[in-house]
Amino acid sequence: MTAVFVHGVPDTNHLWDDVLSHLSRKDTVAVSLPGFGVDAPDGFGSTMGEYADWLAGEIEKVGEPVDLVGHDWGALLSERVVSQRPDLIRTWAAGGGAIDEKYEWHAAAKMWQTPGVGEQFMEGMTADAMVAALTGEGVADDKARASSERIDDRMKAAILPLYRSAVNIGDEWGPAMDGVSRPGLVIWGANDPYMATDIHERMAARTKAKTFKHKDTSHWWPVQRPKETAEALEAFWGEQG
Repeated sequence: MTAVFVHGVPDTNHLWDDVLSHLSRKDTVAVSLPGFGVDAPDGFGSTMGEYADWLAGEIEKVGEPVDLVGHDWGALLSERVVSQRPDLIRTWAAGGGAIDEKYEWHAAAKMWQTPGVGEQFMEGMTADAMVAALTGEGVADDKARASSERIDDRMKAAILPLYRSAVNIGDEWGPAMDGVSRPGLVIWGANDPYMATDIHERMAARTKAKTFKHKDTSHWWPVQRPKETAEALEAFWGEQG
């Protein structure tokens, strides 16, 4: 059995390093989304549909149903895969992103979705600016600096088409979530400024998933609370046999 971890935006697979270090299991894989720390394949358009198909393809390579874990966009893609390809999934855990018809994109996302404005935003998205943003949300300085230094032109070029393809993600992907049948766990930070508690709770209710809320934690719970996250995941997995 393999656990597959999926990062979000603007991150790389290193988001999960501390969580993985606290797990007792070693059958884990933290994938890198195309364009995020790695080159994207030729012809890859970085749309939400392409990323979901890519993730399903990566899981297929494992050869057996996996325990899927996602954060932020990794959560949205994981939720999409479990709703479309339950044959690939034993369990799923996701947070910091929930597909919901009533969700309104946050301010930064709206800027990224706006031609011209998004490009200007990326020009000003320096490492120092990201460090300030992350530490302002409670991420330790060393973790914020390491994450910020991984943001490069490949990542910036992938973010804009991804968000522009997802303006109506709730309406397009939301209805399928009512059919999710695999055991799930929804994780989030109580102080998440990008996706509120009620959105996460609705995701859990519609998919009959369990919940785990980190107190005094923002959007970046994998780096803020890695030990607690690992413990919550292992408890959840243990309940599934």
